[in-house]
Amino acid sequence: MTSPSNPTPESPRPLVPELAHQARDFRLRMSVINAEADTALDLTRDRYGHTVHPEAAAAAWTRRDRAAVEAYVTHLAPHTDPLLDAARLSLDALPPARHLSGWRTVLDDLAASAREVRRALDRPAVAGSAAERAQHAALWPHLAAWAEYGFIASDLADQEHRQHHQAPLTDEEQQVWTERAQAAQRRGELELTESWYAADGQPITLAHLIEGDDSTVIALRGDPDAPGWQVIGHYAHEYEAGQALPAAVPPGVLRADASRFNRPAPDPEVPLHELIRDVVEAQHAGDASNALLTATQRGHGAGPMVQLQELVETAGQFASALETVQGRQIAARLSALGRQINFLTREVHEAAEDLGATVSVLPPHRTPVLRARPRPAVDTTPPAAPPRTTTARHR
Repeated sequence: MTSPSNPTPESPRPLVPELAHQARDFRLRMSVINAEADTALDLTRDRYGHTVHPEAAAAAWTRRDRAAVEAYVTHLAPHTDPLLDAARLSLDALPPARHLSGWRTVLDDLAASAREVRRALDRPAVAGSAAERAQHAALWPHLAAWAEYGFIASDLADQEHRQHHQAPLTDEEQQVWTERAQAAQRRGELELTESWYAADGQPITLAHLIEGDDSTVIALRGDPDAPGWQVIGHYAHEYEAGQALPAAVPPGVLRADASRFNRPAPDPEVPLHELIRDVVEAQHAGDASNALLTATQRGHGAGPMVQLQELVETAGQFASALETVQGRQIAARLSALGRQINFLTREVHEAAEDLGATVSVLPPHRTPVLRARPRPAVDTTPPAAPPRTTTARHR
């Protein structure tokens, strides 16, 4: 009997586009499986993120792991080896660039994960047993790796079929168009629309060059905000540009160890809207103080203000990682804003402590207003309507 992790010897070798399609299809199916698991796990937690139904959570993990294995066996297992072979051939043909060594490492890691999955599938545990659940759980990181980074292999394998060729501009044409684009940029009439990286690691940006009532789609090579960028082509529309320009390669990641398929369990947190409601409903200064202290709490279960600072600082790291002039400028702005939020958080925390130390309550003259008015008794005579008065209308 042939292992489900390998194609039969007589199976025809699939074409590269079909291999890439299978990898993308597996990624899509894994995204659906992961989203369904997240939804199921949300139902096992209270509103602060604590797991209150551990048995249901364990069942959700089991369903997720089993569905992932089935999707891999059905859609990807027979194609991993030929896909990786095609990706390596394409990688060897690419021009030297900084990202190639990282891609080779990714392909090696994907191959190692495929071997681990194949080894387990060749020795399956008893269906429905605890051993099978443990086996599937151990395979999840390898399946998630293919769902997360298999697109690099499929993109490389398909790179040969996506290479675009174009007659380059002459040196004179390039100089003329570059000068026109630079003049438009100084006027504020060079509108950038899209950017990507080519296989050689150079950024390419599409832009609309506006001159009076005319607009021309042009392509730039290099950072549009740094000296030295050049126009490498002009086109009637963006579709023509996409057909003529070098194909995009997969973009990078901010953090190498981050994964949407292996996110850590969320820290318990109190939503900001609940803290606002706590203050609105508070009668004692200590209750309002506690809401502010929760918002500024650091460490495990960090409050919303601390999370906002982390968001701003992480976005600053992202902007810096773009390695562009604009990115570095925005990173500096976000870094300054992060410091301001940190200062504001400390000030709010100190104010919250001072508020709690007042040991005060709201004065009694702040009386509530009932939302529901009592209805009149059934036998009560309704009040008489006011007399109608006739008012003359004047033109």
